[in-house]
Amino acid sequence: MPGARRNTESTAREVGRKTDKNMDFEEILAKCGNSSRYQFLLLSLYGFLMVVISMHYFSQNVISFVPDHWCYHEQLANRSFADIEAIYSQFERPACTRLASIDPDGRNATLSPERCNRWIYKYDFGYKSMNTELNWVCDEAYKPRVGQSLFFVGSVCGTLVFGLLGDRIGRIKALILANWCGFLGDFSTIFAESLTSFSLSRFVSGLAADANSYLMYILILEYVSPSLRNVGLNTVLGSFYCLGLIGASWLAVWVGHWRIFLACSSLPLLLVTLFYFLVQESAQWLVTRNDIDGAITRLQRVAKINRREVSDDDFKAFRGYCERHYQKEAQAAKSQTKLLDMLKTPRMRSTAFKLLMIFIIITPCYNTIARNVEGLGISPFIMFSLNALTLPPSGYLQGLLQDRIGRKATAVSWMAITGLFAAGAGLVISLGRNQNVLLLVGLTLAARFGVSIADGASSQFSTELIPTCVRGRGVAVVHVAGFAASFLSPYILHLGTYFRPAPSIILGLLFLAGAYVCLLLPETRNRKLPMSLAEGEEFGKGERMFDFLRNLRKGESQEVETGVEMAAKAKEEDTLMTKTAQQ
Repeated sequence: MPGARRNTESTAREVGRKTDKNMDFEEILAKCGNSSRYQFLLLSLYGFLMVVISMHYFSQNVISFVPDHWCYHEQLANRSFADIEAIYSQFERPACTRLASIDPDGRNATLSPERCNRWIYKYDFGYKSMNTELNWVCDEAYKPRVGQSLFFVGSVCGTLVFGLLGDRIGRIKALILANWCGFLGDFSTIFAESLTSFSLSRFVSGLAADANSYLMYILILEYVSPSLRNVGLNTVLGSFYCLGLIGASWLAVWVGHWRIFLACSSLPLLLVTLFYFLVQESAQWLVTRNDIDGAITRLQRVAKINRREVSDDDFKAFRGYCERHYQKEAQAAKSQTKLLDMLKTPRMRSTAFKLLMIFIIITPCYNTIARNVEGLGISPFIMFSLNALTLPPSGYLQGLLQDRIGRKATAVSWMAITGLFAAGAGLVISLGRNQNVLLLVGLTLAARFGVSIADGASSQFSTELIPTCVRGRGVAVVHVAGFAASFLSPYILHLGTYFRPAPSIILGLLFLAGAYVCLLLPETRNRKLPMSLAEGEEFGKGERMFDFLRNLRKGESQEVETGVEMAAKAKEEDTLMTKTAQQ
């Protein structure tokens, strides 16, 4: 019996040593807790961040709302808004037409050759916007658009700069700096009186856009279990972003002035500084910096918050794994595939350009529709809130459709459908005074609902088509290209001041063009995604434009992977998502 006990103990030690050799990050995190108190703390902080970020991102719209307005005339001082509207309705550009004289009954009025320099505003809910205070309307209506476009230029620069800083100084510090930039830009906008100061402050504010959210997203991907990530993260993202949008519009109504609104919406960005004391730095990033002690310290803090007991032997096993893995990564970096290698083969080169085209089309369309809440015959504050309410159901439907009919079918169908909704809205707008307000609002909301699905589906579809070896850099490039193209978004909306249906017509054509480009790409659902450039070159070879429709009829009988393969693929994709975001 003693001999048997010694054999049992020896076997246990041997099993322990074998287990130690395979203690990777996912395993040590499971011991520290990956669906417990710390993970719910992360999701709560991410929810707060989504509220703050959504208010920051769309603050430009809120401060630029333009109510109904008409050129000032002393004979209109004591008249009602209905009388003023009736007097100006006989002219082609009632908001920008200056009158020389008006009959007492208001039926006849003569035009003045002088330009209008003072206006009567019918304030919506009593809210005074930047455009009304600075009189940036009519001939100067382009000025807010310039500031909006520089906001997107700033977002491109900020995505690149804070991405690099995240790799150099850490995710948390870069996240805090990005939100400081957002505060500095928004708060300095309060004191803007000229186009130059306004544009500069919007550029600084734009530096935070995207960077102030995706760095936190990386940390959540790393520390949260896949099951909690799929349900909790998407729920928090959709619900709290929606809450932030609704809060932004009604906060503006409550405070009544654009400068006070910017002060109230920008100050919460400073609270992100507290994340330094509440959120643990990325352990995987610390490992890539060869700071294994720092990574273990963070994991020990996670275990303490989650009230888990993790032995020193487990951390030693994790240390051994990291040391071996770091050496392999260093050797692999010497022979790393470059992003430009995608352009060396014909099919990968074609795929790369098509993906760029998709993002260059869909990102400006998304930003244009999301910001198009004026001139619809309804209060922009109400329209803004209705737009926000479309986000949670659109996210749920997107996930459902992608699982049922595939990525390509979802992206193509909803791009085409949204294009038709946008074109339909343009047709209703072209009717002028005879337009049906309920129909116009319904079509606009349908377009907002559709563009959310089209944007999410095309983003995932495009990401899966990029081979693993260059996926992180490839995704970064196409997203930056999309943000750069969003520079045109404010000007698309500005065209509506010259020809009201123009934005809707342009959007409709762009969506149909995007749907056509998606048709040229292969389906990715239930298929082994390309790992190398060679696999990417062969992926979808021989597949025709509408083959995905035939696959829908056949079902999934020949495409569904085995349980083991799907589990391996899920683990590989979870690891890949974190690495992609880090790159």
